[in-house]
Amino acid sequence: MKDSVPLRKLDARPVPRSFFNRDPRRVARELLGKLLLRAGKNKTFLAARIVETEAYLGLSDPAAHAFNGVTPRNAVLFGPPGHAYVYFIYGTHFCLNVTCQPLGKPGCVLFRALEPVAGEEIMAVRRGVVLTGPRDLPKLTGGPGRLTQAFGITRQQDNACDLTSPSSGLWIADDGFRPSGIRRTPRIGIRKAKDHRLRYLIANNPFVSGPKRLNPQP
Repeated sequence: MKDSVPLRKLDARPVPRSFFNRDPRRVARELLGKLLLRAGKNKTFLAARIVETEAYLGLSDPAAHAFNGVTPRNAVLFGPPGHAYVYFIYGTHFCLNVTCQPLGKPGCVLFRALEPVAGEEIMAVRRGVVLTGPRDLPKLTGGPGRLTQAFGITRQQDNACDLTSPSSGLWIADDGFRPSGIRRTPRIGIRKAKDHRLRYLIANNPFVSGPKRLNPQP
């Protein structure tokens, strides 16, 4: 397993802001297969493919953080599309979202799971995971809290950063990969609007989070 891949050798272009200036349901589905990239200090570089997302629809969605209007905590959701919204949950971990829709109209997509592409050893150290083989890799990024820890994502450092720009150090890119099978299910781990089918995943991908019964196959 490779520790890193030079950024210049990764043939991927940043996803433009216009991609995120749309309904979160479309963004959540079309983010599958894209890459989340992190360029850090000491020339460290992490890359992972997005394999599971959830859409949150803003003022019309009781499960969304923007449902009750703008607050200091969720203000970034009402800002321009393509920015990171990071929050702390259960007193244990951070969750990463990307804002969607035009300025003033809240909406976002939650990153639920990634498949590592580069920098697995760095991710393992951050996660406290000993890598003995491929079966250990889902422990790195197979869940919203796992992936933020693996990427070193925190609210203090990354909230409101521009995910369309490599200069932010955390961005989303497209290398042309397109998944062959996509499934849609209800969102998981929430109490409100639980039946809304707004969770999107690459079918049969071992990095997808949650119980097997919630991950339908082709």
